[in-house]
Amino acid sequence: MTSTSEHTSAVAGSEDSKLQHNRTLVRWWLYFVCALILVMVVVGGATRLTESGLSITEWKPIHGVIPPLSEAQWQEELEKYRQIPEYQLINKGMSLDEFKFIFWWEWGHRLLGRVIGIAFFVPMVVFWAQGRLEPWLKPRLVFGLFLGGLQGAVGWWMVASGLVERTDVSQYRLATHLTLAFFIFAYLFWIARRLAPREAATHEEQAGLTTLGWVFLGLVFLQLFLGGLVAGLNAGFTFNTWPLMDGQIIPDRLLVMDPWWINMFENVMMVQFQHRMVAYLLVAAVAYLAWRSMKVSGRAHVMRPTWHLAGFIGLQVVFGILTLIWNVPLSIALVHQGFAVFVLAASIDYLVALKGSYPTR
Repeated sequence: MTSTSEHTSAVAGSEDSKLQHNRTLVRWWLYFVCALILVMVVVGGATRLTESGLSITEWKPIHGVIPPLSEAQWQEELEKYRQIPEYQLINKGMSLDEFKFIFWWEWGHRLLGRVIGIAFFVPMVVFWAQGRLEPWLKPRLVFGLFLGGLQGAVGWWMVASGLVERTDVSQYRLATHLTLAFFIFAYLFWIARRLAPREAATHEEQAGLTTLGWVFLGLVFLQLFLGGLVAGLNAGFTFNTWPLMDGQIIPDRLLVMDPWWINMFENVMMVQFQHRMVAYLLVAAVAYLAWRSMKVSGRAHVMRPTWHLAGFIGLQVVFGILTLIWNVPLSIALVHQGFAVFVLAASIDYLVALKGSYPTR
C-alpha cells in the first residue's frame, strides 16, 4: 500500500514538474510577444509623428514585405503617393530621398506587424504539436491570433481613411487602432502573468480590492483611447503650457462645436483637456488604490505591484508634461507613448496578484 502511494505521489510530482516547465516556456514566449508589441507601439508612434503613415498606399499582406529594389520601383511607389491628398496639399514637390524617409518608417511598421504574427503563430503551432498547451489555453491563444489578424485589418482601415478626401487618417480610427494594440498586449500579458506560480490572495484581499483594480484598469484604457485622439488630431502641438491651458485652468472654448458631444472627439482643445483631466484622475485613483491596498492587505505580493503602478503613473505624468511643454519632440514623445505600456502592464499585474495563478488541476 505504501509503495503504491509513493508511486502515485511520484507520478503526480513528475506531472506537476512537467506542467510547470511547459507553463514557463509558454510564459516567456508570451513575454517576448508582449515585448514586440511594446516596440510596435513605439514604432507606430514614430510613424505617426514623422507623418509617414500614408506613404504606402496599398495593402499587400504578403507581397508587401518586399520593399522597392530598383529605381523604377521607387519611382512607381512615389507616383502612387502623388495621387493622394497628403502629397497634393502638403508634400507637393517632395524629392525621392524625402519620400524614402517616410516610406521606410511605414514599411518598418508593417514589417514588424508581420514579424509579431509569425512570432505568435509559429511557436503556438509548435507548442500545440508538442502537447505543451493545456486544453483550456488553446482557445485563448487562438483568440489572441484572431486579435492579431483583426489589428492588421484595423490598421489598413485606418490608413484607408487618409487616402481619398483627408490629408491624414481619421482620429477615430487611429485611436481604435492604438487602443486595440494595448488591448492585445493586456490580453497576452494577463495570460502570461497567470501562468507564473504565485502566492494566493486571501478572500478579504480579493473582495476588498478586485473591483477597484478593474475600475483603475478601465481608467487606464480610457486614457489610452484619449491619447489616441490627441495623436490623431495633433492636439499635443497646441496649448503647450502647464499647468494652465490657454492661460486658464478650465479654458473657455471647450464646447464651441455643435452638437456639444462632438467636442469630445473633434475639438482639439477639448481633446487635450480631457487627456489632462484623466491624467489627474489617475494620479488621485492610484493614491487611493495604494491607501486601500495597505488598509486591506499590506502584504508584499499585493503591495509590490501597487508601488510599481504608483511609480509608473508618476513617471508617465512627468513624461506627458515634458512632451507638452517641449512641443512634442520625437524622443520624449516616443518615451511617453511607449511607457504607457508599462502603466498598463502594472495595472494588469495588480489584478493578477489578486486573481492568482491558473489552477493546475
